[in-house]
Amino acid sequence: MSEGENEIAVHIGDVVKVYGSGDSAHTALHGINLDIRHNEFFTLLGPSGCGKTTLLRMIAGFESVTEGEISLYGQNLATSPPNRRPVNTVFQQYALFPHMTVAKNVAFGLKMKGHGEAETRARVDEMLRLVQLDRFAERRPSQLSGGQQQRVALARALAPSPKLLLLDEPLSALDLKLRQAMRLELKQIQRDAGITFIFVTHDQEEALTMSDRIAVMSEGALQQVGDSRDIYEAPVNRFVADFIGETNLPEVVIERYEGDHAVCRLGDGSELHCSVSEGAAAAGERGHLSIRPERLSFTAAGEEGSIRCVIDRTIYVGTDTQYAVHLGDGSELVVRVQNEAGEELPWSAGDEVGLRLATGAARLLSD
Repeated sequence: MSEGENEIAVHIGDVVKVYGSGDSAHTALHGINLDIRHNEFFTLLGPSGCGKTTLLRMIAGFESVTEGEISLYGQNLATSPPNRRPVNTVFQQYALFPHMTVAKNVAFGLKMKGHGEAETRARVDEMLRLVQLDRFAERRPSQLSGGQQQRVALARALAPSPKLLLLDEPLSALDLKLRQAMRLELKQIQRDAGITFIFVTHDQEEALTMSDRIAVMSEGALQQVGDSRDIYEAPVNRFVADFIGETNLPEVVIERYEGDHAVCRLGDGSELHCSVSEGAAAAGERGHLSIRPERLSFTAAGEEGSIRCVIDRTIYVGTDTQYAVHLGDGSELVVRVQNEAGEELPWSAGDEVGLRLATGAARLLSD
């Protein structure tokens, strides 16, 4: 079977993972269904304990499947031990051999698989060029920065030409600026290598900036699968909306539905037109909106179509200023306004202003 761009690389069908038995049994994964495409940068995203690393370890073969099936390019992996799977893993700790040079670290897996010396040398050179470390081939890991060590670990994992590379929070040990730089490098390496990456992280910014698609997980279940824009702009429930980026989650009463939109009433009586997530509550019931702070803006108090509010405090964060405001019923919202160079902040604590929502800013969520 040829490996085309639309081909399914990894199929995860009704996968369940249970630890223990009887009264002490704990279900870590609840019926996971996923299809991950060839040459896709796919991210499993969620808080600690959500099951993302467990799922990764099951794909690698380090954990058994209690129920369901995991297949790689159509081949069921159930009977394949980890060392027989065309899969490699990069862990949080890079586990480089300190007594070996960079080149020998990268060559290690190839030699274990019985590759000849000339073939190994050519492949090591190719991998070090891919990760831009060919000038460092004779250095030891202790002579490299954290980011360079991470790239050595990537080169070592890619050298045997796996069909799938699994990455378990590989950026977590790096400082912020290096982590940000490595996001771009990692995505470029994945494109150049031309294989499927499955990346595990709890960092939403990492997921949004690198992924072709993201699976958001919570308590062993999939909450939403989609690309970065889908996940951020159209969260399906309160968990996804709150976990991905910053958002306001005001409680509302659903007045009525108008086609695929709803009219909802805030606590101060203001009405908003909202897009609707599947599974949202019925008309007359209460629900929650997701309103991103950057989709709100200020105008003069009392201006037609605006919501009256009072600014409680301002927080200057460089690129923008965050404003905490309260509405007439006391409910609180956060507004984020981009700063203009050299301009004084136009509003301050205590000001009464009008609040406007950008078109499509409010989304009615399922719980």
